[in-house]
Order: sequence, then C-alpha cells, then structure tokens
Amino acid sequence: MSQSTVYTPRHKNPNLDQLQLLLPIIVPVMLISIIPLLRGIYIGFTSYELGGQVQFSGLENYRIMLHDRFFWRSMGVGFLWTAIVTTLQIGLGLFLAMLLNQGLKFTSFYTVLMLVPWAMPPIVRGLIWRQIYSPDTGALNLILSQWGLISEPINWLTSFEWAIPAIIIAGVWGEIPKAALFFLAGLKTIPDSLYEAAELDGASSFRKFRHITLPLMKPIMAAVVSLSFMWNFNAFGLVWILTQGGPGGLTRLPMLAAYEEAFRYGYVGYAAAIGNVMVIIISFFLFFYLRIQLKERLAS
Repeated sequence: MSQSTVYTPRHKNPNLDQLQLLLPIIVPVMLISIIPLLRGIYIGFTSYELGGQVQFSGLENYRIMLHDRFFWRSMGVGFLWTAIVTTLQIGLGLFLAMLLNQGLKFTSFYTVLMLVPWAMPPIVRGLIWRQIYSPDTGALNLILSQWGLISEPINWLTSFEWAIPAIIIAGVWGEIPKAALFFLAGLKTIPDSLYEAAELDGASSFRKFRHITLPLMKPIMAAVVSLSFMWNFNAFGLVWILTQGGPGGLTRLPMLAAYEEAFRYGYVGYAAAIGNVMVIIISFFLFFYLRIQLKERLAS
C-alpha cells in the first residue's frame, strides 16, 4: 500500500505580500504624481518651447530667473498673499472653532454650514466672488452705496488699490472652514477638567486660553500653518478666475506666472523651472510638517 504524499506549501514572503497589497495604490501614484513630477523637474533644465525640441540647457533657466523682475515680483506677491491668507484663516478659524465648541444649540447645523465654502471648488468660489465684486451688478457695491460709503461703483478686481485685498478676502473666506475643522477636532481632545480646575483657581477666560488652549493646540496649529502655507502658496484657480494675474501683474501669483510662461508665451522649460523652485519651497514646509508629526508620534 503506497503512502500518500503530503503537500507542504512554500513559505510566503510577508514583504512580498505587503507589496502586492500596496500595488493598487503605488501604481496610480507613480503614474499620476511621481512620474509627471520627475518629468517636470527634468524639463526645468531644458530650453523646451511649445512645438520645439526638448534640449538640455543646464542651469540656463535659473540664470535667467535670477534677473527676471517679473518672476521676483510674482514670488513677492505669492509670499504676501500666502502670509496674509494663512494668518487670517488661522486666527479666524481658531475663533470659529472655539465658538462652535461652546455647546451652542444647532452646533451640527452651523458646522455643516461652515463647511460649505470649503466644499466648493476654487473655480466656483471665484465665480461667486467675481459676481459679488462686479462693478455694475455686484452686491458689494450695492451695499456700500446704500450705506453711503461710496459715491460711485468701484471696480474691485481691476483697481491697483483694491485688487489684492479683494482676492485675499475671497481666499480667506474659502480657507477658514478647513482651519476651523482641524481646530475644532483639536479642541474636542482637551479635557474639560483642565478648564474646571482653572476656574476653581479663579483664572479668567484669557488666562485659560493662554495657559491651556494654546499650549495644547500648538502641535495642531503648527501642522495647520504648514499645510495652509503649502496650499495657499500653490493657489491658482481662484485668483485666475478673479483677476488672471491683473491688473498689470499685481496679483500674478507664482503658479499663474508659470502658467503664463508655458501657455501664453510658450516657454515650457522656463515655466517648469519656476515650478521646480516652488517645489523646493513647498518641500521645506512639507519637511516642517512631517517633523511635527514625527515629534507627536514619539511623544505619544
């Protein structure tokens, strides 16, 4: 009588199994993000123009960039826009989050209502604010004229005096909900016992905010500031719909500058070089954000 053969399965490699599970994520990221990014970085070192050949030119684009006053002006506008929008969205977002954290009636409804601007695509926000700023039919001029604050309509988006404040207001309106949502989640993690103990010691609302809320919210605030800087510095759709970089390049953010260099003037290589500079700047703040996250994990 023959003995039956016992089949022993081969030992599986756990690392290979994990890699196979990650393939559905890795492949799309490689095709959609990593490969185009690497391609863009390479084009930044070429003299490629629309309809022409891709020829390696080394650091020539960056040499031109050093003497390009339009580039430096766009970077200045970009940092100004980013600093003001980020500061206002952090301050107002924290205020709104603390207000929603007070246990008011209909808090859930107010929270959903708060998220409406953030849920809109930047282009939709731009169209809404473009209508609000319209010199002829816009609600802003109508309200100000009825209040007697202006005697004639103001063309907000083509005025050298009002164009930057106009796009900043629109940008802050759309970004406040994002910061408020992060801060509201952070406030929910602070134990009520800390505030109750502070009240027993006679601490005022300002002292509780300074000595309890701010220290415990510091990691979240640092992360929100880093992410907001990256998102705001990389802004395009909203400002493009509102001003297209005008008047006279006054609102020409770096992303708008790269877009114009590539698709208006045809200098694709130079536009990619501008994008490479933006990648370096954004990577710095991304490193700052990841460092904060690492510290939080080690502390926990």
